[in-house]
Formats: sequence, structure tokens, C-alpha cells
Amino acid sequence: MLTNILKYDHIIWDWNGTLLNDVELCASIMNNLLRKESLPEISLKKYREIFTFPVEEYYKLAGHNFEKNSFEILGREFMVEYEDNKLDCALYPFVKESMQLLKEKGKKQYLLSAYKHDNLEGIIKSFKIDQYFEHIAGLDNIYAGSKLELGKEMINKINPNGIDENILLIGDTTHDLEVARGIGIDCLLISSGHQNKERLLKLGIPVMNNIAEFKEALIKEGNIN
Repeated sequence: MLTNILKYDHIIWDWNGTLLNDVELCASIMNNLLRKESLPEISLKKYREIFTFPVEEYYKLAGHNFEKNSFEILGREFMVEYEDNKLDCALYPFVKESMQLLKEKGKKQYLLSAYKHDNLEGIIKSFKIDQYFEHIAGLDNIYAGSKLELGKEMINKINPNGIDENILLIGDTTHDLEVARGIGIDCLLISSGHQNKERLLKLGIPVMNNIAEFKEALIKEGNIN
């Protein structure tokens, strides 16, 4: 377990599955797409076992062969339903409290997401957490590809003189670790998101069960009342 969170001056958060609990919504929409193509549905357990980046690979693992509809068409259908229902989701418990604790300790926070940038800006305002972020970065399309290049750009904004050791990325997938390693920073994974704990534990880095555990670690470490 990561035991020294407060040594980091900069915290880069992932969005979907880390701060926003949209896991069940995403699994439900995938099942709607599968039904339309007369393909077997997947359980929530299966969803968390197979979800991956790039998302096109996850669609294949879910059962799509793109013979009836291309990934681009399916991706657009997915996002239409997602956008219609996203505000029915909620932030994970203790997200706001954790971000406030970090702010009170003088930590700067950022948001790095594979979600489309314009939509990302809107939804964090809807959940009233936009004031916590120094900078946010999302993709310029709806197809949830790699966010590595965005990560590199963000690192340059945080530390234009070169990478140092006081930046932590917090996410919920193997791709978050890939991004962190690609930009030379540490990573903490939360196992309540889009990939299950068994997958994350195999990566050999710190994994926490949920944001509630993260908050408790902050309190214990910082002697915060």
C-alpha cells in the first residue's frame, strides 16, 4: 500500500471509474449494444474482467466482431446513451472530502481522462468539483483511445523544467499505470472502478479498495481531524 501520499505535491486524477461511479451504466449500455446485434450479454463481473484500453479491444472481448456495425458506429451509439444517462451516476463516496483534504494540504490537483474534453468540462461543473482542478485534459473524440499524449502535455504544464518525483496519478485501470510509466510518475490504483482488484494486484503497484480507504489514509497520514 502507498504509505506516503502527502509527499506528492501534484495529484493527477482519472475520471471515469475513479471519481465518477459509472461502471454499471457502462456495462448496461454495452449489453444494450450486444442485444441489438443478437449477441450474448455480459455480467458486471465479466465486464470488469475484460474492460481495457483501447476501448475497441474491449468491444471485441465483449463479443463484437464489427461485421454488422463498425466500432465507430457502435461507439457513437454507446456515447449517445451514455450522455443521456451520465448524470444519473454519482461520484464515489468521499470524493469531494478527499479532494478538499488535499486542497487544505496545499496539493495541486489535475484531471486526465479518455473522456471527450468538452463533455469532461461540463460534467465536472455539474458535480461541482471543477474548482479543485488546476487543469483538466480530455480527448478530442468519443472513442476513448490512449491518453498518454495528453499525459505528456500535462506533465509539461506541471513541470516544464523536467519530470520530478512529486507527481502521483490515481486511476482505476491498467491503462492508468501505462500512462504513469510513460510519463515517468508514480501511480496508485483504486479497485472499485472499471477493472477488478485481481487484475490490478498483478501489476505490482499500490492498490486501494476505494476512495473511502484513500480518504482514511490521508487522515491518518496527515493527522487531519
